[in-house]
Amino acid sequence: MQSICIEVSAEYENERIDKYIAASRDDLSRSFIQKLLNGEQISVNDKKVKANYRVKSRDCITFDIPDALEPEIMAEDIPLEILYEDKDVLIVNKPKGMVVHPAAGHYSGTLVNAVLFHCKDELSGINGVMRPGIVHRIDMNTTGSIIVCKNDHAHSTIAEQLKEHTITRKYRAIVHGVIKENEGCVNASIGRHPTDRKKMSTHSVHGKNAVTHYKVLQRFSKYTYVECVLETGRTHQIRVHMASIGHPLLGDNVYSNLKNPFILQGQTLHAMTLGFIHPTTKQYIEVEAPIPEYFQHLLNTL
Repeated sequence: MQSICIEVSAEYENERIDKYIAASRDDLSRSFIQKLLNGEQISVNDKKVKANYRVKSRDCITFDIPDALEPEIMAEDIPLEILYEDKDVLIVNKPKGMVVHPAAGHYSGTLVNAVLFHCKDELSGINGVMRPGIVHRIDMNTTGSIIVCKNDHAHSTIAEQLKEHTITRKYRAIVHGVIKENEGCVNASIGRHPTDRKKMSTHSVHGKNAVTHYKVLQRFSKYTYVECVLETGRTHQIRVHMASIGHPLLGDNVYSNLKNPFILQGQTLHAMTLGFIHPTTKQYIEVEAPIPEYFQHLLNTL
């Protein structure tokens, strides 16, 4: 059981309580919050409130989040394209359409199911049974390199490098429009979208620092092939940042409403290069995931 206490700041005066909590807590869905409110499980200043309550400055909102009952995750014999492996880490080239870790609606066929079969009992347990060995992730329709940690020492070391922004992460993407400058940088905080909780936004009140560097690799008549280097690692960062400067990713049906003449499964984004200091040898390792066939075919077509 997790106890939550939130104090309302002045700028949110008169906001509906369910909307305010959802904006304050990225990890809680609005439907879950409304369920708690309907069950009279949320208090304001020690008094139970309903979903239509509007918050006031310095209100103290309190509620408990019950512990989730985690389902048993099964090992599955799913082929993996292994880019690097030793006793500490495993780096795989994740295919398009594969979810990294189990969640509602995706309890099988995930990368975790595959690595459980491949690694047996050799996975870190820091992130629990739902995310064994998982220290970072990429979106379902993003392809490319992702690191899996086989023990807690490796997990802690890699997680610290991610926190300190010292891991090399280079992506390849195709974006709408022709970018004029040869390179640039998007420095804009990212947080949950103010009205659509399935999306992230650079206009979130609770956004966190996010920096993406981009470089033009090739220009086409209506599109640009770019390399994006992550300085931070926010959810949907490249997709949100490139859309924010008027160049959304080709195939991205979440952050772009531009016409797409190609048959694509989601955004054209590939996590190509991953570099880090090895947790045991302390040597720098850099791995490249080859450009997927669909991506190369699209480049040839353009």
